[in-house]
Amino acid sequence: MKKFWAVILVIAVLSCVAIILAFRTDMPTPDAVEIHYIVNTAMENESAREAAIMQTEFLINVFEDMDNARRNRDNALQILLFLILSSFVIVSISIYLYCEKNILSPFRKIQNFANRIAVGNLDVPLEMDKNNIFGAFTESFDLMREELRTAKENESKANKSKKELIASLVHDINTPVASVKSAIDILRLKSNDENEKKMLDSANKKLEQIDTLITELFHSTLEELQELKVTPHEIQSTEVCRLISQADFEKRVKPFTIPDCIVFADLLRLQQVFDNIIKNSYKYARTDIVINSYIEEEYLFIEIKDFGTGVQEKELPLLTSKYFRGKNTEKTDGYGLGLYLSKYFMEKMAGGLCPENHDKGFMVIIMLRLTGVNMGINCETKKI
Repeated sequence: MKKFWAVILVIAVLSCVAIILAFRTDMPTPDAVEIHYIVNTAMENESAREAAIMQTEFLINVFEDMDNARRNRDNALQILLFLILSSFVIVSISIYLYCEKNILSPFRKIQNFANRIAVGNLDVPLEMDKNNIFGAFTESFDLMREELRTAKENESKANKSKKELIASLVHDINTPVASVKSAIDILRLKSNDENEKKMLDSANKKLEQIDTLITELFHSTLEELQELKVTPHEIQSTEVCRLISQADFEKRVKPFTIPDCIVFADLLRLQQVFDNIIKNSYKYARTDIVINSYIEEEYLFIEIKDFGTGVQEKELPLLTSKYFRGKNTEKTDGYGLGLYLSKYFMEKMAGGLCPENHDKGFMVIIMLRLTGVNMGINCETKKI
């Protein structure tokens, strides 16, 4: 920028000097000696007419020379003024282009960058030549963006972890609450004391209230989560038996066996799957539960059967959809999330889940991916 101002100053000085020199240029004037000579010559001439003509011609020539000199000076001044004006125009355009490139354009980039930061777009870096007038700030602004993005990602991960923890805890609380509720129902049936029955009824209502609240909390938390974390690993099939037994707090599952093998599963999520399926059977079928298991190709199949009314065939494909509930569940509380979550968990464990009707009721087929089979145990492809 200093160079431009220096150029403008030089042009201004040179212009002033040129104008002063142009105006100081001496204009041609009539020569007194020559005029005296012309007058004497005319007086010596006997003809006054010729003398006047000689004087007139002399004066005309002198004035023509003066007029030509004035015109030349005016033309020079016009050319000089044009050159000065052109120089100022060129310098002004150069200053504008310089300011546009090195000041205005970088400033607009910083302004747009600040707008992106304000709306939360922290992925686009600030690209700018570090040699321009704002170059010293560029790296600092981009470092600020990186720090903000890192902080935002960490905050998002922390919030997601908290919500996943809440969702897991809420879901896991459902099972003991249901177990306590079942125990209270049994105690009430066996009790003959009216006061004791009233106390048990009050406790039962409180448990129903707790169940509603934690279900709503789980529902609202799940809405904000993109996905629940599933971390499968190799487990023994004996663990599957233990998980089913823990889910069956009403002891309605008939004795069963499972082939001794190794499957790929997340214990926490698999427990939630069995909790959901068996709890649904308690809620809608209220019958005994039969479990069959067999190995086929690369999967351990587990069939969990009840003997209720089942569901309509047209509703079967929709049972694992989010918030869907069959027509036979209209009088029973629920949110339509159990089978939806169970299928999601099984797919994350490289397995699957399929609800079906059987000839005497309803069943859910769980497929667990095999990773190994104990060779000393009969694990042939057959129903147990």
